[in-house]
Amino acid sequence: MPLLSIIIPVYNEEESIEHVISALRETLSPEDIQFEIVFICDGSLDATFEQVVKQSDLADNIRGYRFSRNFGKEAAIWAGLQNSSGDCCVVMDGDLQHPPKALPKMLAKWQEGYKVVEGIKASRGQESALYRFFSRTFYRVMSALSGFDMRSSSDFKLLDRQVVQELLKLDERNTFFRGLSFWMGFPSTEVQYEVAPREYGKSNWNFFKLFRYALNNVIGFSTAPLQFVTGIGAILVVASIALAIHTLVRFFIGESLEGFTTVILILLFIGGSTMVSLGIIGLYVAKIYEEVKGRPRFIISESVSREAVKSQQDYDLKE
Repeated sequence: MPLLSIIIPVYNEEESIEHVISALRETLSPEDIQFEIVFICDGSLDATFEQVVKQSDLADNIRGYRFSRNFGKEAAIWAGLQNSSGDCCVVMDGDLQHPPKALPKMLAKWQEGYKVVEGIKASRGQESALYRFFSRTFYRVMSALSGFDMRSSSDFKLLDRQVVQELLKLDERNTFFRGLSFWMGFPSTEVQYEVAPREYGKSNWNFFKLFRYALNNVIGFSTAPLQFVTGIGAILVVASIALAIHTLVRFFIGESLEGFTTVILILLFIGGSTMVSLGIIGLYVAKIYEEVKGRPRFIISESVSREAVKSQQDYDLKE
């Protein structure tokens, strides 16, 4: 019987820990699916990890890892993949918006031979119009830049152990999990799901965090913005040549230009374009700087499982 590892990054989700475990059991136990739940507490400021510890004391298949601080969801996903032991892994949110009822379908697709099973949103649930617009725009941009259709993708996906091992070989620090699962190129399929309403707590994402997340992923997954800089330079060169020809023609026919306004507009355009270009290049330089330092993606300050507790007790008895 294969083992399914369910990786759940959590941040300030103390109210939902018990409920997500209960929902997973209600769905998977009747199907005789062996599973383990791996919680990654991403520097939560509430009692999230304490709730994980409590549930781990009650069940052998629940493990938890606490980060020393908030390293972000991407780091939490990687920590979960690194500390999972299943034949296949599923990454899902801890707010039950990724429905556990979709897991048996995803597992069935995996048993058919697919290495990656993408959870595809049939609808976007109760999202605001601004959030929906921003999200769709981001995934259209990412799909255009990467060549993969990621318009309805999410972090909710199942990965074969082989795919997990290949992902863990990647040394890059600035990762984009949703895109890398497409980039790996293994046989994949889709399972559609309806986004469930959030029942406990509130979302920790806001517009600023989402914008920064989108920007980091675009910079980390594509060099297209650098080509945009090249495009701006080409446009300025062509515009400069056209303006030079126009000026010379006016000069030779004896017509003087009213140059002050024209010069100011040109300077503003060139200055603004230069600053935007330097900003884009600066973002890539910053990412290179972060990669070169080689710092770990995350730091685990504490972990808990039945096995870990038992090992510590044995150590204490020896002392």
